[in-house]
Amino acid sequence: MERSFEELVAEAAEVSVAGWDFSWLDGRATEQRPSWGYQRSLGERLARASAALDIQTGGGEVLAGAGAFPPVMAATESWPPNVAKATGLLHPLGAVVVADEDEPPLPFGNAAFDLVTSRHPVTVWWEEIDRVLRPGGTYFSQQVGPASVFELVEYFLGPQPADVRRSRHPEDARRAAEAVGWEVVDLRHETLRTEFFDIGAVVYFLRKVVWMVPGFTVGQYLEQLRELDRLIRREGAFVAHTTRFLIEARKPVG
Repeated sequence: MERSFEELVAEAAEVSVAGWDFSWLDGRATEQRPSWGYQRSLGERLARASAALDIQTGGGEVLAGAGAFPPVMAATESWPPNVAKATGLLHPLGAVVVADEDEPPLPFGNAAFDLVTSRHPVTVWWEEIDRVLRPGGTYFSQQVGPASVFELVEYFLGPQPADVRRSRHPEDARRAAEAVGWEVVDLRHETLRTEFFDIGAVVYFLRKVVWMVPGFTVGQYLEQLRELDRLIRREGAFVAHTTRFLIEARKPVG
């Protein structure tokens, strides 16, 4: 039998959103993946590193699945539930997880790492990453691009200003990397199809990805959720578009 709006919303409102594992959405939402295969590419770089740092590691799921770690492997995370989850997942694999507020300074010495990575960082502190990166070292990151999933954002919040829609542009990342003296060796951007097949998937997503609709609660957006539920049932899915970019930059030796 088809589940009611109330049942779907109640379930999604109660399930844990700790970590960065989206498997709860299997069969309920889909997101196209970038062609470059970040986790595989991350693993290739970890295999060549001697000391690596993964910033804003979330629950550690992506790093844990990337393959063997270098002799020195550290990760930072700010949200306490994720710190605990990442520690349990990464410590047995040989990585230390450090609780960090995601603001400078990073809790490491100068030139401590020859590889610094981050998947979907909320903020990138370029000068601080440069400080902990050794000369000749590499910064490798997949990031959320401009106006990502904005069909959903603007459904709840209305049309966003042009500067908000343009934020997180890959060219801004290029300029920031070059401003600290790095050479950008790779910069790629893709727009990818995302589909939500029931209203529970939408509620779960907005609870987990909290910056999409800041302060989201079911109660505050109840009527819009009901309307969206009717749209999904009528059309089979709510379609949005995710944007992602990959940046790889190298710090000069001299």
